[in-house]
Amino acid sequence: MSFATISFEQGEAALDWLALTEALEAGHALPRASIEDSFLYRGKDTVLSRAAWIDGLGMAVKTATIFPGNPGAGRPMINGGLSLFSDADGTLAALVDFHLVTKWKTAGDSLLAARHLARPDSRNILILGAGNQARATRQAYGALFPDARFTIWNRTPENAAKLAGEYPATTPAEDLEQAVRGADVIVGTTMSTDPILRGEWLCPGQHVDLIGAYRPDMREADDTALTRADLFVDSRDTTLDHIGELKIPLAGGVISRDSVIADFYDLPTGAFQRTSPEQITLFKNGGGAHLDLMTAHHIMNAVQGRAA
Repeated sequence: MSFATISFEQGEAALDWLALTEALEAGHALPRASIEDSFLYRGKDTVLSRAAWIDGLGMAVKTATIFPGNPGAGRPMINGGLSLFSDADGTLAALVDFHLVTKWKTAGDSLLAARHLARPDSRNILILGAGNQARATRQAYGALFPDARFTIWNRTPENAAKLAGEYPATTPAEDLEQAVRGADVIVGTTMSTDPILRGEWLCPGQHVDLIGAYRPDMREADDTALTRADLFVDSRDTTLDHIGELKIPLAGGVISRDSVIADFYDLPTGAFQRTSPEQITLFKNGGGAHLDLMTAHHIMNAVQGRAA
């Protein structure tokens, strides 16, 4: 049995952010994915296994290990692996580098939302956090908004300055409230369990993109932010009952399930979109296994097309 093995370097050379968002949007026009997530915990450590099957596209199984203490020992916080299987006969089609899929899936997920929810004239983009996901976010949003100026805020100012120094038109921010009020797009990429983004700081016309929270006890935005904004998610199935960003305010009656206007499966109907320049939109990036599948399939096609 032959299958492709795709390295991080191969994928990076073949991929384009905007082409990925088009592939993700096309994937949501296919039959709804069957997905299954499982979580295991040991203190702050997490094992997350995600499987997805999309009729006509194939299957993917991705396992991620998240060990927040690893960076202190010089090791990556997140590791894992992804296997891509043929829809026709279930055979292994590709082993795709875990970090490649995670980088492009996570930032591409948010970028697809921004193409529909952020104002096209957005010129000031604030990124909260200064880790690997913030770096990928800076690259992705830079492709969509090439004329934008970026600001990086982090609890450790030195880390914000270091990341900002890697890119043009990018500066660190010291005052979080001031940075939020001056932004057109606010992107959260932190590991926060307590909200750091306060809804009272939000202004008409902004787009909020929340990536960081992935556990039931994690949040980046407070209740006021959720009630002031119009809410969108990538998938109701993988966010509402699994991630603290929505699970906690749902349990407290702050919002209802009907508060979520649309997810990506509503893209063909036109419901997933900004409806006015003054609207505050808030998107929760949950990154389900179906998005890993769509991304890995796109990566395989892109690499094989480049090789051909």
